[in-house]
Amino acid sequence: MLRLAVLISGGGTDLQSIIDEHKKGNINCEIALVISNRKSAYGLERAKQAGIPTACIKDQKELLKKLQDEKIDFIVLAGYLAILQEDLIKTYPNKIINIHPSLIPSFCGVGYYGLHVHEKALARGVREAALAKGVKVSGATVHFVSEEVDGGPIIYQEAVSIADLDTAEAIQKRVLEIEHKILPMVVRYYCEDRIRIEKGRVHIL
Repeated sequence: MLRLAVLISGGGTDLQSIIDEHKKGNINCEIALVISNRKSAYGLERAKQAGIPTACIKDQKELLKKLQDEKIDFIVLAGYLAILQEDLIKTYPNKIINIHPSLIPSFCGVGYYGLHVHEKALARGVREAALAKGVKVSGATVHFVSEEVDGGPIIYQEAVSIADLDTAEAIQKRVLEIEHKILPMVVRYYCEDRIRIEKGRVHIL
C-alpha cells in the first residue's frame, strides 16, 4: 500500500477532505504523515484527531530526510505555503500533487496563494487577482509539482461561477468547496494507478 505524506501550513480543510474520504474507504493508501512548516497550523490537530503522525519541519533538507526515512511514496501539498526546493522535487518526480485555488494558468505562480488569489496578489504592485479583475468564473486545479511554480502538468480542474460574489472571502469559500471535492478524488485516482503523463499532458484512465 502506498504511503502518503500531506504537507500543510494552515487550517487543514483540504487535508480533512482527504481524511474523510479515506475513512469512507474511498482512498486506498496509508496517510502515513502530516507535516507543517508552521507550529500553529490547526491541520496538525486534525491529523492527531485522526490518529495520523505529525511533524513540524521548516528546513527542507530536514523535510526531505524525514520523507525518505518514513518511506513516503507520494506527497500532497494541501495548503502548503512554501515553494519546494529542487532536490525534493527531483527526488519525487511526478509524485507530488498540489491543489491551487484558481484555474491555472490564470492567477498562479509566485505570490498567488490562499486569499491573495482571490483579492490582490502583491507582485511588484501591478498584478491583480480574480476580484479586482472582475472575473466571472474561477475554480480549482490539481496538478503535479515541477520546478516551475504552479507549472507542472495539470491533472484535474473544475470551474465555478463567481459572478454573484463581491468579496474575496466569499470567492474563497465557494472555491474551497471545489477543492474539497477534486483533491481527494485525484488522490484516489493516483492510488488506483489511473494517472498517466504523455508528452507533458495528464490522462486519467
